[in-house]
Amino acid sequence: MKVPVSAIIPIVNEAKNLPRCLESISWADEVFVVDSTSIDGSQEIAERHGAKVVQFKFSGVWPKKKNWALENLPFSHEWVFILDADEALPPEAEEEIREICTTNKQGLDGYFMNRHFMFMGKWLKHAYYPNWTMRLFKHHLGRYEKLTDAPTASGDNEVHEHIQLNGKTGYLRSEIDHYAFPTVETFVEKHNRYSNWEARVALDRYLKLDSARCLQSKKIGWRRRLKVMSRQLPFRPLLRFLYIYIFQRGFLDGREGYYFARLHAFYEFLCTCKTYELKQTLVKKQKA
Repeated sequence: MKVPVSAIIPIVNEAKNLPRCLESISWADEVFVVDSTSIDGSQEIAERHGAKVVQFKFSGVWPKKKNWALENLPFSHEWVFILDADEALPPEAEEEIREICTTNKQGLDGYFMNRHFMFMGKWLKHAYYPNWTMRLFKHHLGRYEKLTDAPTASGDNEVHEHIQLNGKTGYLRSEIDHYAFPTVETFVEKHNRYSNWEARVALDRYLKLDSARCLQSKKIGWRRRLKVMSRQLPFRPLLRFLYIYIFQRGFLDGREGYYFARLHAFYEFLCTCKTYELKQTLVKKQKA
């Protein structure tokens, strides 16, 4: 018997990852694959696995793919589960999610799920762990936060935006397997795009163009507030490295943990440089 949950899987050219992802959630009664015109056969893979393929056209600003899906898809169930194509669920997740979607004895409205990362062929047990993210929730109660109206050249899918849920939350025992970085090249390509978004959001906060957005971020919790405050600190790349490698004990993950921490420090450096570049461009426009 299928689990009464609607799954959302956003994709673009995910033929390599999609089979593993879809097989891990084959027990879901309804699976929507939200596609941005893939050309690598991803649509055919999704259809062979019984998923419903829906096309998404990005305007360049807002909404992005996941929020659009939450607003527009004809869900058959109250509960939705969001899973990226480079992620997979363990077998034990089926029964845990089934119990929530059928009985919901705890009376909660959404659940965070932990992730662990595969990097350079090794599961990281300390660096970026734990990594909690809202994935299972009642679809009419949750939407992704909107932190900028500007085009960011960061892609059409929410990555660092968080779900804002109007309800009570809990935590799942099962953990997501995250195959986000099969190669260092993939890490660099993704984080080059992510840093575009980070810089744009940082500039918006700096200019205080919309105080409501700043207030939104305060509702997310201590991690987001800490991130906002960290943007004001000097030596941010070094601090990011020390946080992952020392505080999170990434050194216990060996060489892979060291490289992972160093790459995230470089990512922090990109965010800093791009934010400064945007500020300087703005100053020049104002003087012109």
